[in-house]
Formats: sequence, structure tokens, C-alpha cells
Amino acid sequence: MTLAPALPADVERSNEDLLSLSVEGNDRAFTALYDRTSSRVLGLVRRILIDPAQSEEVTQEVFLQAWKEAAHFDPLKGTATAWLLVRARRRAIDRVRSSQAARDRDVAVGIRDLEATRDDVAETAEILIEHQRVATSMKALTPAHREALELTYFGGYTQSEAAVKAGVPIGTMKTRIRDALIALRKLVVEPRPAWS
Repeated sequence: MTLAPALPADVERSNEDLLSLSVEGNDRAFTALYDRTSSRVLGLVRRILIDPAQSEEVTQEVFLQAWKEAAHFDPLKGTATAWLLVRARRRAIDRVRSSQAARDRDVAVGIRDLEATRDDVAETAEILIEHQRVATSMKALTPAHREALELTYFGGYTQSEAAVKAGVPIGTMKTRIRDALIALRKLVVEPRPAWS
């Protein structure tokens, strides 16, 4: 951008003339156009966006776009001010839509995270309830059955090691484990009422 000669002070240029001079690279003409119209553009944008910081940002974007696209201005279709205001309105509405889309995405991600957390909590609760049910049912087994399951399932012993530890033949340990699992399954699937 080169500095153009100053505009004659005694000549009042129209906004359309200033925009046309801007096409030729006259930055002083564009500065004059900005000084005349920026408050109206900012006012329109602020009514749409409400947020002052975003409004100022969009206003700057509008004037940057106007500087780049000044050659597209057609004075037969309207005034330079109207041309700027149409661009400002469109840009502000685009910003609102973009912000709304971002909020919608954030809400969707939040809901998905909340549902995942809720699922994790529900799953953890189910596991705890099941664990409690098994622990309660284990207490209802005979001491021999309880010992067989505690050694093999909770103690990590093989059937042979559990038989040695309990001092019984391997066949007896296998039978105790099988019978204990059958009894435990019945107790867990069909729990007894708390009052019995």
C-alpha cells in the first residue's frame, strides 16, 4: 500500500468517490471512507453480535474485505455505505452461525462425555452390586465349598495345589469346586430374601 497524495481539503468527496479512489490504491481515500462509515458499520455489527470485542473484530474484517474487493463495488446498484453495511451484516451473521455451531459441537461433546461417564458409573455400580451379591452368597456356602472356591478362584491356586492345601484328594477338590459353583450360581441368580 503506497501513500497517496492528500485529498484536497476543499473538495467534499462522496463515499462512492472514496471507494473508487481506493480501487486505485489511494489509502488516504480509504481512510477517509473508514472514518465516515466505521461507526455505522460497527453499530450494525454490534446489534447482531452484541459482544463488543467480536463486533470490533468483525468490523475490521469487513473493512479489510472492502479494501480487497473495492473493485467489485457498482455505484449503479447502491451507495458505498449500503455496500459496506450489506457486507457487515453478512459477516456478522456468519460469525453468529459459526459461534452457534461451535457451541452446538461443545454441547454434543459434553453430552457424549456425560453419557460415557454415566455409563461408567452405572457399570461400576453393577459390578459392585454383583461383587456384593457374590460375597453374600459365598457366606451361605458350606465351609468345604467356600474353601474350595477361595483357594482356586480367589487364592489363585490350581486344583492340585488347592487339594494339597486342603488335605484332600484331587478328585474330592474337583467335586467340591463343581458343587460349590452350582450352589453359588443358584444363590446369585435366585438370591434369598433378606428376612430368611
